[in-house]
Amino acid sequence: MLKRLDQAFFDAVAREARRSPRLRRNLNVLQPGTYVRPHRNLRCDPAAAFECLVVLQGAIGLLLLDGSGQVRGQERLNAATGLRGIEIADGQFHTLVALQPDSVMLEVKQSPYSPATDKDSLPRVPAEGSAEADQLVRSWSARFG
Repeated sequence: MLKRLDQAFFDAVAREARRSPRLRRNLNVLQPGTYVRPHRNLRCDPAAAFECLVVLQGAIGLLLLDGSGQVRGQERLNAATGLRGIEIADGQFHTLVALQPDSVMLEVKQSPYSPATDKDSLPRVPAEGSAEADQLVRSWSARFG
């Protein structure tokens, strides 16, 4: 069976993301205000591991963080213009902010994938749903204008 990744599919998943308490849904559809807890991905072979993000619709801000949570780099990914995708090395702390409603992103990670050990959250960052997390999202979004 095939699942078509067309505009109708994006719209349906975006509707689900708008109704979700987390303001996102797997394809990955992100809505402005969602909190993607800063994390890094760790794989069996860090020398060959990566995560690739490609924006299919809308715009997403990528922030690269050091181990203390300080922003060390940022990139704007936009499906309509400019940079559409990026590859992140294994072990790099990062987070994402939705810069436009209904932003759709394809995420590709090197196998093998293990949900239990896939993400290593940055220590001492706010929990999802907290006022501190909401403030972080606002400050991160402001970096992109």
